[in-house]
Amino acid sequence: MEFQDKELKCMDCGADFVFTAGEQIFFHDKRFKNLPKRCKACKQKHQSAKGTPGKFAKQETAAVCSGCGKETTLPFRPTQGRPVFCRECFGKQKKSAGANP
Repeated sequence: MEFQDKELKCMDCGADFVFTAGEQIFFHDKRFKNLPKRCKACKQKHQSAKGTPGKFAKQETAAVCSGCGKETTLPFRPTQGRPVFCRECFGKQKKSAGANP
């Protein structure tokens, strides 16, 4: 099955947007039945109005690294009582855990 870019009309703003071949392959693989109805900007507005984070919305939480003590940001909300590591310390933890069979 060959996919080609399609031009669709946004149901909110009425602007034309492109439903790319790559997006169509993704929809086909996930077995989605409906075509997208909103352009990316309107989709993000709609999701934020509903209170659901979009896939582009990024939640960051400030924390202090349990390894070196410096401030870092995390792409998630940490679980209380569990250690939090900055990128460098996390890499060190990962390497040392892989070295011990």
